[in-house]
Amino acid sequence: MHTTAWIARYLACLLFWPTGSALASGQHTGGHGHQQAALGQPGKAAQVTRTITIDMQDTMRYRPSSIQVKKGETVRFVIRNSGQLKHEFSLGTEKMLLEHLEVMKRFPDMEHDEPNQITLAPGAQGEIIWRFTQAGQVPFGCLQPGHYEAGMKGIITTKP
Repeated sequence: MHTTAWIARYLACLLFWPTGSALASGQHTGGHGHQQAALGQPGKAAQVTRTITIDMQDTMRYRPSSIQVKKGETVRFVIRNSGQLKHEFSLGTEKMLLEHLEVMKRFPDMEHDEPNQITLAPGAQGEIIWRFTQAGQVPFGCLQPGHYEAGMKGIITTKP
């Protein structure tokens, strides 16, 4: 593993370690427990009830950028990068996305292997399987430097 990639992973672990413990314990100071619970959890392929295809484009947009799911639903997201630039699909609370965006600005070549994120080279395709456990909204975005700020983000609304 490259030294830069190792350092980036280490810093990302340090950054998200408090968030992980907050997710495990439910509510934490600041009242973000509901937002974090709304994120959901990694899903299992055998429980997928629907497949949604998402296209990432160099216009700094996702198609679609607004998605509706049902509480308890497990969705397979097939994510395609139809552009000429590297793009990401990252699920998280707005706070999580913005914190990770700051790390990405310092380490733009960071590799991801978290179940809620995928980075794709131009022309590549991948998937994320996610189970939506709570009603609410789950933001997603591209955390490549400059992309989120240019509007490459969307929202998943989980209906009861």
